[in-house]
Amino acid sequence: MRRLQSAQKTCLFLAIVALLSAAFVASGGIESVLAAGGYSSAVVLDGGAMRPTVISSSPRNGAADIPTSTNTRDNIVTGTQVSATFSQRMDAGTVNSLGFTLKEIGGNEVSGSVVMDETHTVATFTPTSSGLNPNTKYTAAITAGAKNAAGLAMARPVEWTFTTDAIETTGQAPVILGRAGTFAILTKTGVTDVPSSAISGDVGASPITGAAIHVTCAEMAAGTLYSVNAAGPLPCRVTSPTILTKAVADMETAYTDAAGRKLPNFTNLGAGEIGGLTLAPGLYKWTTGVSISENVTLKGGGDAVWIFQIAGHLTQASATNVILAGGALRKNVFWQAAGAVSIGTTADFEGVLLAKTKIAMKTNATANGRLLAQTAVTLEKNAVKRPGL
Repeated sequence: MRRLQSAQKTCLFLAIVALLSAAFVASGGIESVLAAGGYSSAVVLDGGAMRPTVISSSPRNGAADIPTSTNTRDNIVTGTQVSATFSQRMDAGTVNSLGFTLKEIGGNEVSGSVVMDETHTVATFTPTSSGLNPNTKYTAAITAGAKNAAGLAMARPVEWTFTTDAIETTGQAPVILGRAGTFAILTKTGVTDVPSSAISGDVGASPITGAAIHVTCAEMAAGTLYSVNAAGPLPCRVTSPTILTKAVADMETAYTDAAGRKLPNFTNLGAGEIGGLTLAPGLYKWTTGVSISENVTLKGGGDAVWIFQIAGHLTQASATNVILAGGALRKNVFWQAAGAVSIGTTADFEGVLLAKTKIAMKTNATANGRLLAQTAVTLEKNAVKRPGL
């Protein structure tokens, strides 16, 4: 009797899921959700297996004023790259230039090529042309022929739209952080701390011993504390030299990427003083240090990218703020500094710090981003929160 009741409950559950999925499709499905600016996380089952879907895109659905071209990580200017992030690992052979298309509204198809990242979860379409047309609406699409690694196809196609800027402009592709992307703080020579701080995101140091990590387990609001050996803080320490070696290597690669970008939109802006300015997206280059003596605003949409190349020190004055406006996201702001970085007392910093040397957080300063240093990070009663947490 109990087995019969269990079977009946299972059948009822699957029936409910099927009805919900049917209702979801009938109401416009994924395309309907995309039109509202979001992505579907609905469960679509096939014999108990979950079908893959697109969970995010770049540019975002409905985005406007998108640059007509992109300066890629290889310093090649192409038509704006379009990417789709999948809910599962995909079969790269099914996500190609036939399965991932880009068209102008009106039907003209854009020729290009598609590449999957190493995780097989992000597909990027790169147009053959050096630029998309300005002031033009485009539709990107992933066909239902796209399959996951197990061979299960998407339940239905996914489409999203975006509109290019009225004039020809060049944007930047985001810096890829790889395994370093899960870290709020990552260093090569350790973390000092005047307690107590609050950290959301992974923390780690390598190749230095775990004894150089002075963050306590109580200060880990979220994330994992990684050490190369058993000397790391207890009881939360996870010993994983493999993860740390990969993360540090990816951190160094990201630094090299950011430092190597060419064709800057602005060179030596403000002679290195950017306090009081409102900065548009783009690539900024200084042959000197950079100072933030008063609030600075970064204004742009959710797909906009800022890369700051700083040959000297980066110094943010006490009680100042880096302000994000217009939908700008901290995960798309990259500060590459060859010199030491200092974030002043009670200051608020936003973005990803890629430092060749030391990052010093002064008393009660906050960082909404990542502190990735090739020497040390010093904390003094700080709040550090990785994007997405």
